Amino acid sequence: MEKLSDINGLKSLREKLMGSVFRDDVPRLHVCCGTACMATGAPKVIENVEAVTKERGEEIEIVKTGCQGLCQKGPVMKAEPNGYFYQKVKGSDAHELVVNTYSAGVPARRLLYRDSILDQPNVMMDELPFYKKQMRIALRNNGVIDPTKIEHYIAVGGYSAFEKALSSMTPDDVTNEVDKANLRGRGGAGFPAGRKWIHSKNQPGDIKFVIANGDEGDPGAFMDRSIMEGDPHSLIEGMLLCAYAIKAQYGFIYVRHEYPLAVKNLRIAIDQAVAMGLLGDNILGTDFSFTLDIREGAGAFVCGESTALIASIEGERGFPRPRPPRLSEPGGGLFGYPSNLNNIESYACVPPIIEKGADWFKSIGTENSPGTKVFALTGKVVNTGLVEVPMGTTLREIIFEIGGGVLGGKKFKAVQTGGPSGGCLPESYLDLSVDFDSLKKVGSMMGSGGMVVMDEETCMVDVARYFLSFTQAESCGKCPPCRIGTYQMLEILERITRGEGRPEDIDKLQKLGESIQEGSLCGLGQSAPNPVLSTLKYFREEYEEHVHDKYCRSYVCNGLGMYTIDNINCILCGMCKDACAFGAVREMRDKYWIDQDYCTKCKACYTACPTDAVMIGKRPKSRTAGGVK
Repeated sequence: MEKLSDINGLKSLREKLMGSVFRDDVPRLHVCCGTACMATGAPKVIENVEAVTKERGEEIEIVKTGCQGLCQKGPVMKAEPNGYFYQKVKGSDAHELVVNTYSAGVPARRLLYRDSILDQPNVMMDELPFYKKQMRIALRNNGVIDPTKIEHYIAVGGYSAFEKALSSMTPDDVTNEVDKANLRGRGGAGFPAGRKWIHSKNQPGDIKFVIANGDEGDPGAFMDRSIMEGDPHSLIEGMLLCAYAIKAQYGFIYVRHEYPLAVKNLRIAIDQAVAMGLLGDNILGTDFSFTLDIREGAGAFVCGESTALIASIEGERGFPRPRPPRLSEPGGGLFGYPSNLNNIESYACVPPIIEKGADWFKSIGTENSPGTKVFALTGKVVNTGLVEVPMGTTLREIIFEIGGGVLGGKKFKAVQTGGPSGGCLPESYLDLSVDFDSLKKVGSMMGSGGMVVMDEETCMVDVARYFLSFTQAESCGKCPPCRIGTYQMLEILERITRGEGRPEDIDKLQKLGESIQEGSLCGLGQSAPNPVLSTLKYFREEYEEHVHDKYCRSYVCNGLGMYTIDNINCILCGMCKDACAFGAVREMRDKYWIDQDYCTKCKACYTACPTDAVMIGKRPKSRTAGGVK
């Protein structure tokens, strides 16, 4: 790899690569090699396709891309130049795929996406409902390039924004453009990145740091991971632009240790950028120098908080620090030097803003939340995966049009946005605009982009207990409101879900949650009670049923309700008796009944019964399902 000596060298290389990489007359197979597709068999598909093409004497370029989004249907891939989109491809499908696509020039219909066997398949990726309403800015190169090849990134326009900044923009021009675009931090807080950059740039001193937060500890969240795995050079270019703008010399990417593929691809990308002269001293023949390194976190959720992250990089325990001084001020940043910290998605949005302008970015999304946002759509939804949509898209559009609706045709109950510290919103908010301000008004938050869909069989008290158990276990323990308060709230929730709730517990949860929000040191502690407070606000009747009636309407909480057998529906199959490990199900005179002295409410009999004869309280198990229209 030849080192570029000046800006003109980068221009010439781009022109050369644009004519030789991704040509329309070259057959290619863009195979998703994100974590989900790798786990479901992408390596075997690649191996078999290579074997088939070699056997047939055909030449097909296989591009191992990052996450293409539709994780539920992996492994997924796109065949060029035809544009056919294939899903759930197995290694045994390689011969059919190659023969149909590249020899006959027709799609392998069995591998195309369709909602049901009765529907006509969708041939092209853009035809799929999952992709129709998406707009990719942060994920613009995922599914297009091989993240381990810098030539691919340059060929699709990579580093052109950095080239523009070095050749025709001053540092002030760059910061002002980002500020004008009103790029709000995609890590969750939504603070304008431009204001951060300007504040950092104006600080005294010759040493400054640029830091990327790739910790992403939210359960079910994989937005930043997908960018680091699938398009690491977009992150590097965004950090280079920030360093140039605030006159920083050093940078760190903080990545959670559980992301080995992201770390691997980032290291490859950094080495390639150094070898090409895009990182290091006197970049592209200018007086601008910037070095970049990676630091792996040890798995602490609290290290996603900015000051705790700084402490971790410094080799100290990941405790949040009081502010002021801010990270951007002397004494507050890394090793005491002014530092700018943004999350991965925020940096990935910067190159398009510099290249296309702030007005272009502001034309997307809403007035106060411009641009797009990446979401990890998970839970009880048909099409789980990675989604990038313009700000202002409604929850209904994301869940029902892009996500395909609730799994199994069941009725929608709630959606949680913002990760374990986010709020749970009911059906009445399905038409809510998804942006920073709208979510905050109704008691939730954008967070880093987690979105968990829940159906009618979800117990909201149990959901609140689950998320609080996570934040309580991940509390660093530095401040008493978070350390003690979350522990007390979790004790109450566990007692309620065991059927031992007390009348005063509901009001006590409310007061404890509000106290923790007011008294915690860092943002993670302040937002920890959100799942409880939001479910108390929108699903209070479920708490009251648990406490006063000892009843869980979703039949999730063990210990609630008396288990009985309805002998009218019972067909005497004996499956309930076989399933009971405690001998509570008894048989007498051709009837089955449950001995309450031995019943532990484990739900084994309830789950095993094929005819809905086992009842909790006075209600039998029901398998009927509705749906939101």
